[in-house]
Order: sequence, then structure tokens, then C-alpha cells
Amino acid sequence: METGWGRGEGGEIFPQTRRLKNELRKILDRTVFHGFGLRVDTYGSQKRLVLKAKGAESTLPFMVWSAGQREFVPLLMGFYWLLPPTKVSRKQDVEWVVIEEPEAGLHPNAISAVLLLILDLLARGYRVCLSTHSPHVLDVVWALKVIREHQAPSIKILDLFNTRKTDPMKEMADAVLGKIACVYYFDQKTGRTHDISGLDPGSEEPSEAGWGGLSEFSGHVADVVAKVVNTQG
Repeated sequence: METGWGRGEGGEIFPQTRRLKNELRKILDRTVFHGFGLRVDTYGSQKRLVLKAKGAESTLPFMVWSAGQREFVPLLMGFYWLLPPTKVSRKQDVEWVVIEEPEAGLHPNAISAVLLLILDLLARGYRVCLSTHSPHVLDVVWALKVIREHQAPSIKILDLFNTRKTDPMKEMADAVLGKIACVYYFDQKTGRTHDISGLDPGSEEPSEAGWGGLSEFSGHVADVVAKVVNTQG
């Protein structure tokens, strides 16, 4: 980190001008780091990762970070390695990227930021496998499916994330629109895996209609609230 990723302004690991697309840096700054910079700090004879606000003398050590920040920083290092700031857009010897629960510990807005980074992986030609317990992730997969099926312009992908339509972001969206996503649900009761790629809420197959259980509770809550409102009315 000190010799490679810690060469940003002021020794910061994040943000760095040449690391990640400008819009992605802004979104991560807003949703994950909240204006703090990530850097390697010398503490006695030790090196440690800290968060430091611009113009401030004090730093925040790892143990006082939010759970989401602690979960995300190792993931950020992986993204740095997979998304080189050079003319070569990807690691040529890497085909698959496997990420377990990219939403871990994160606010929904921060989950959106991570999903944008994952879309950048797809745009660069990686094949990505995610495991998730987040309906937020499936919301994006479902929206991408609908955008593709209705032949909507790729900028609608950027509308999902309320991000600026800069040329680099539009190029990323164009590439992502040509990708296909498959969704599988593991049924713990039967030990079988079901293909629920349609993500159709009206499907007769319960595992698909309920998105593998991730949307069942929200649907149940909506039903109960509707009954309460209708009864009181």
C-alpha cells in the first residue's frame, strides 16, 4: 500500500485521481467515506490504516470505523487491483470475480455505489459471481433485465443510480447493457438450486415470485398494511 496505492495526494489511498472513474470516486466519497480520506499512517513502529478529514490533524483508526467501512475497504483494494488505471482495462489472466455479500454492513446508498463498481467490472469484460441476501442487489438485476428487454437506452442504467451521464459512465452503461445476468436461489429445505432469472413477481413459482425469499417479507407487510387501511376506511 505504501509503495503502490498510497501515492495519492497527501499519501491517501482514497481518493486518488487516477483510481476509479471520477463519478465512482464521488459516489464512494459521499456514501462510504463521507469526506474522509483513507491513508496509511505511522503509529510508533507500526503502520495502520486510518481515516483522516481534510485539514484535520486527528485520524480515525480502524476500530472506530463503521462496520460498513471496515467491510468495504478490503473490497476497495480488490477493485483497485482489478480496475487498473492504465490503457489495459483489466487483468488479462483473470476471467471470474467472485464476491460474497458485497452489501455487508453498508447503507443502501453505499450498496448502490458498490454495485456501480461491479458494473465497471462487467464493462471491462470480467464475469462476476455474487452471493447476496440483499433485495437491493436484485432490484438492480431486475431493472437491468427490464431495460434490456424493452430496448431502452443504456443511460437508463445511470438513471437507476442518479449519477451524472459523463462520457466514461455512458461508455460503461453501453457495455453493461450487452451483458446477461442469471439468478439462482438455493433452497435450504430441499438442498436444490432453482433458476429464478426471470425475477417475475407474478410467477407461479414461489421462489421466483419472492425472489428467493428476499422480497417475501416486503410483500407480506404491504398486504397487511393494505388490509388495515381498507378495514379502517
